Amino acid sequence: MTVLHPFIEFGFMRRALVACVALSISATPLGVFLLLRRMSLVGDALSHAVLPGAAIGYLISGLSLVAMGTGGVIAGLSVALLSGAVSRYTPLREDASFAGFYLGSLALGVTLVSLRGSSIDLLHVLFGSLLAVDNAAVLLVSGIAVVSLMVLALIYRPLVIDAFDPGFLRAQNRWAAPLVHGIFLVLVVTNLVAGFQVLGTLMCVGLMMLPAAASRFWSHRLSGILVAAMSLALLASFSGLVASFYLSLPAGPAVVLCAAILFFISILLGPCGGIFRSHGFLSIRKE
Repeated sequence: MTVLHPFIEFGFMRRALVACVALSISATPLGVFLLLRRMSLVGDALSHAVLPGAAIGYLISGLSLVAMGTGGVIAGLSVALLSGAVSRYTPLREDASFAGFYLGSLALGVTLVSLRGSSIDLLHVLFGSLLAVDNAAVLLVSGIAVVSLMVLALIYRPLVIDAFDPGFLRAQNRWAAPLVHGIFLVLVVTNLVAGFQVLGTLMCVGLMMLPAAASRFWSHRLSGILVAAMSLALLASFSGLVASFYLSLPAGPAVVLCAAILFFISILLGPCGGIFRSHGFLSIRKE
């Protein structure tokens, strides 16, 4: 088949697809919970917040996965903790605190990369190089996906309770809510670092949040939303890579663009609140 030819013929296409599949099944469920907790923009903020740490790792060791990944995790968690502390002990709200820290982090990271690297290195950090993913990156992303799914399964029940009724969770155990929230933020940052290795800091949040937002139009049940989100992410990954191969498009942006197209289709045609369905444009009137 024509659509399968690139993956059968070329190893770099297979590696890119495996990396995207791993991100789709681990990062997208976290995006669903970010939406449920009204923290959708926090994912975008944290994706930019990993940049200074990744840039420091790049300055020390070049394009090293271990150094850049470790620096990104430290920077992302630092911004998350600092933003939470500022919103707790000052009148500033959490969204404004995150905005301030991530904008500063983005500017600092770009500056650090520019001090040593070329414009090509900067583009690699910001937008990734999906088709240049090697075996080490695939193993890293796949390992993070496996660990993320296992941890998410362990905290799934309290995480759901905290998303829908945080007061009940605090009443049951005063330490449960902050512990679950902390573990959840660690998972988000770790998956954003994994996505950063593949799609870059500006694109990785797209595969996390766009399918998650689109899935709300395909099911009313949380289990159905999670399945729909992962399915849409997988479809966006496959179609984006095929489009990049045949249309000579940059692979990472093509994947995120396909996710955005699926998001708009869901808004229009989704059976659970889609514009055409909810207004009866597609309904068949019986005479």
